[in-house]
Amino acid sequence: METKFTPWRMHYIKRDSEHSTQSCVFCAMAATDEADDPRNLILARGTACFVVMNLYPYNTAHLMVVPYTHTADLPGLASDGAQELFDLTRRCVTLLGKEYAPHGFNLGMNLGQIAGAGIAEHLHMHIVPRWSGDTNFMPLIGGTKLIPEELPVTYERLRRQFQADEMQAAQPKP
Repeated sequence: METKFTPWRMHYIKRDSEHSTQSCVFCAMAATDEADDPRNLILARGTACFVVMNLYPYNTAHLMVVPYTHTADLPGLASDGAQELFDLTRRCVTLLGKEYAPHGFNLGMNLGQIAGAGIAEHLHMHIVPRWSGDTNFMPLIGGTKLIPEELPVTYERLRRQFQADEMQAAQPKP
């Protein structure tokens, strides 16, 4: 296995293990002013959830929909939060389809650390665009995943899509 140095991940690895809302990366993002959204890679804010790009993407344009409520309990998530989580997931799939034309999507949640959740204390929905051939010899043989677009470029492309979608939704219906 090839070794890649990724010093930017150290803050994620060393985050507070108490998992309080003060140490939760999602709660910290949600508490910021909208002016900080580009720095935090937040693409959209709803009333119960927000959409953010994954800082450590599995693939180009990997998004997450995150409830504002700090919880790992999906059955305990309020109905309005669960509804908005799914509505924003559908919106993300639509907008990613327009901007990136993926061949498919992986959608899902890892509930609990044993299920693979990297941030187990705050549930979130992953939306991963997939293309034919995106799992090639590099990750399989070389143990290396290549992301062909820088995060700021992806953010700007998707932010324009979200803004256009919001403007279209605000237009009066005939």
